[in-house]
Amino acid sequence: MTNIKTFATAAALIALPSLAVAQDAAPGFDEIGPYIMTTLLFCMAGFLVFFMAAGFAMLEGGLVRSKNVTMQMTKNIALYSIAAIMYWMVGFNTMYPGDFNGFFALGGQTVLDPVGVAAADAALDYASVGSDFFFQLVFVAATASIVSGALAERIKLWPFLAFVVVLTGFMYPISGSWQWGGGWLSEMGFSDFAGSTVVHSVGGWAALAGAIVLGPRLGKYKDGRVNPMPGSNLALATLGTFILWLGWFGFNGGSQLAMGTVGDVSDVSRIFANTNMAAAAGAVTALVMTQLLYKKPDLTMVLNGALAGLVSITAEPLAPTLFGALWIGAVGGIIVVLAVPMLDKFKIDDVVGAIPVHLFAGIWGTIAVVFYNSDANLMTQLTGIVAYGVFTFVGSLVVWFILKAVIGIRVSEEDEINGLDVSELGMEAYPEFAKG
Repeated sequence: MTNIKTFATAAALIALPSLAVAQDAAPGFDEIGPYIMTTLLFCMAGFLVFFMAAGFAMLEGGLVRSKNVTMQMTKNIALYSIAAIMYWMVGFNTMYPGDFNGFFALGGQTVLDPVGVAAADAALDYASVGSDFFFQLVFVAATASIVSGALAERIKLWPFLAFVVVLTGFMYPISGSWQWGGGWLSEMGFSDFAGSTVVHSVGGWAALAGAIVLGPRLGKYKDGRVNPMPGSNLALATLGTFILWLGWFGFNGGSQLAMGTVGDVSDVSRIFANTNMAAAAGAVTALVMTQLLYKKPDLTMVLNGALAGLVSITAEPLAPTLFGALWIGAVGGIIVVLAVPMLDKFKIDDVVGAIPVHLFAGIWGTIAVVFYNSDANLMTQLTGIVAYGVFTFVGSLVVWFILKAVIGIRVSEEDEINGLDVSELGMEAYPEFAKG
């Protein structure tokens, strides 16, 4: 028995060095923790931004007339799905090409990490490819949704989706690479934390170009007057706004791009608080302004005021104090209330107010970065705004004119009067009311 115990003890002593080596080789949480937590951040934030697709659909469905609701639902689920496919095929690696000339590098298909990837083979200094790809994908879908609402009630389905292919697969990724892909604007020092310009103004410029080429809805502007065309369901539009507000916490919070340290997690919470404050300030400002200007509050303006506050804080949601977020968002609310009637004076018909919210407030938010980010420079910020504006607006005009010449982009007058639900899709969102 003694010999057996002696042998076992000796064997254990011999095995200890190899066990120690094995333990030393296994990475500890200090090494893999940032990778795990940042991957988790991207997944959770991505879920929230994905839900913004529902917010856009509900907002648009509530602000269009009942005869066009089914079309808006169809466009929103189709554009998200097309964006997902195009961003996989070419968009993601075009936007994040690695080493390139700073202006353009056409990427290929996205390839995910292997199943059960080992720590030794993972990018422990960042996050999984799958989480990064998914988080960036939901942003491009939001860009396309901005265009959908502005051009509602008179655009054909398939030409619109053809534009989405170009926007999500090429235009957005190319311009996105200039800043977030390490391109020339990033090298210059342009600052856009979560996309007031990179995402929102791009969607706004594309929508503005489309609205100009498409023209206003029948009867919107007649005899020098602006004829209101109330939406079908303001309760639905309000629900959509709250969903977008919720999703924005992922939009801005996830753009911290790290959750592996105490500082990172604290910064994410700071971003949440500032994002919420800017939205609240935009809503209250629009509420007060419409009371003063029109003698009664306008719910649609209040909804867009909240969204404008969110867009305004998106370029720099981390650095400001809560008071800073409040006044930045409040200016966004002012912009919306003043810009909506301004567009009407130019007979630019934006059904849901997407251009004032995403383009004008996006420009303001990008300028406002200089007030709290000491590294930002006003001329550099303006350079970025102009670069994105020229590229997206001119490029969109070209695509819209080509589509108009080749296949036509606008439905006939009869189809527009009858509604796109019946003329384009052959089904109605509220058939029982139509029959009644």
